[in-house]
Amino acid sequence: MRAAREVSLQIGSQEYIAITGPSGSGKSTLLYLASGLDYPDAGTAYFDGRAPRTAAQWARLRATRIGFVFQSFHLIASLSAAENVEMPMLGVVAGEKTRRERALSLLKRVGLAERTAHRVADLSGGEAQRVAIARALANGPEVLLADEPTGNLDSETAAQILNLLEEVREHEHVSLVIVTHDELIAARAARVIRLRDGRIEGEERRGEAV
Repeated sequence: MRAAREVSLQIGSQEYIAITGPSGSGKSTLLYLASGLDYPDAGTAYFDGRAPRTAAQWARLRATRIGFVFQSFHLIASLSAAENVEMPMLGVVAGEKTRRERALSLLKRVGLAERTAHRVADLSGGEAQRVAIARALANGPEVLLADEPTGNLDSETAAQILNLLEEVREHEHVSLVIVTHDELIAARAARVIRLRDGRIEGEERRGEAV
């Protein structure tokens, strides 16, 4: 069975979208296609009206215009929080001092000013996810894609992370797309896309069915 079939989805500037559906419905696949981490067998993924054709072009977009937050963090456990945030800036932001200052500023922004030198291996799950969010913001993206960002967290920490993502969207003026199976999380988005068996089953905008 195809992970995504006959899907047409447009993400607008500064939009807040939740993509929801049962396990195996194609939610994560859709994010991977939207960010160039996966490629469609048919059809085309566009960014800002253009269709990147190579892995290098997609990599450049992810480095400069698309931030991605993974459920399992995908941080380097042996590096410090600050070093993890600096990683995506290499080759994009000139100057070691500039990169370090930005990393420290972002970690302060996500509430980890006192944990910048700690190795990721020594952080809690919630702290690690905050580092992942700071890393995703490292190069000032226009779109922030979050794949089940609260899935590995307890309810209290999950609420804190969700609040943080919403604050980031408001203050950084980015589009926010969250994949979630949690209806309470999805209900907070301005637009909800419902998937089933790889297809868009329905769409809602703040209580208005589409």
